[in-house]
Amino acid sequence: MTLEGKIAVVTGGGSGIGQGIATVLAARGAAVAIWDLNRDTAEKTAASICETGGTAIVVVGDAADPAAIAEAAARTRAELGPVTILVNNAGISTAVPFPDISHDAWDRMIDINLKGPFLVTQELIGDMLEAGWGRIINISSSSAQNGAPAMAHYAASKGGVIGLTKALAIEYVESGITVNHVPPGFIDTPLARRTMDVDAVAAHMPMKRPGAPEDIGYAVAFLASEESGYITGQTLSVNGGRYLF
Repeated sequence: MTLEGKIAVVTGGGSGIGQGIATVLAARGAAVAIWDLNRDTAEKTAASICETGGTAIVVVGDAADPAAIAEAAARTRAELGPVTILVNNAGISTAVPFPDISHDAWDRMIDINLKGPFLVTQELIGDMLEAGWGRIINISSSSAQNGAPAMAHYAASKGGVIGLTKALAIEYVESGITVNHVPPGFIDTPLARRTMDVDAVAAHMPMKRPGAPEDIGYAVAFLASEESGYITGQTLSVNGGRYLF
C-alpha cells in the first residue's frame, strides 16, 4: 500500500493524532504539508519525517480562517503540487457542563471543528476534481457516536463532521473522490497526558491500553490509498473495541 506521488495536507498535523497521521502518510510515500498554528511542534514533526527520508513542509496558519487557508493552499501547491489527499484533523475540545456553555464557546467550537473542515475542503477539492482522484478523510470523534457528558458543543461539532462526510461522499461519488471519517477512541497524546491519568483510564478499556496516534494514522493511510477506492461515506472506528461504553 503506497502513496508515492501523492500530495497530502494534514491540518493540525504538528502534534498528537495529527502528528501520527502525518508521519504514517509520509512513511507510505506521500509528500505531506503540515498545516498547524504551532510552528515549533509542526517543524519538529516535519524534521522527523525528513530525517527518515520522507518529504514534509510546514505551513503555519489558522485552518478555520478563509484567507489563511487560501494562502496555505497556494504555498502547498507551489512547493509540493496539487493536493489529492486531505485529512481534516485540526480541532479543539473542552469539557463544560451544558448550562455553562457560552454562546461564544459554542460558536468557537463549531467554527474550528466544523466550519474549518468545510472551508479547507472547499479550497482543495478543485485539485482533486481536476486530477479525477482524491481522498478526503475527516477526523470525527467517538463522542459524536456515543455522546459524552459536559461535551455537548464538541459532540455536536463532530456530529456535523460526520454529516458533512456523508453528504460530500454522495455528491462526489462519481468523480473519483472518496470521503470517509475516522472517529478516534481513547488515544494517548501529550494533551491527554496533561489532563488525565491515561493509564488509569486505559485500564477500563476493552484492550486495557490507550491507542497511539499512529493507530489513527494507519487507518487514515488505508482510506487514502488506491486499495480503498470502493469505500466512501463510511466510518472506520479506531477505538480498541470501545463501541458503546
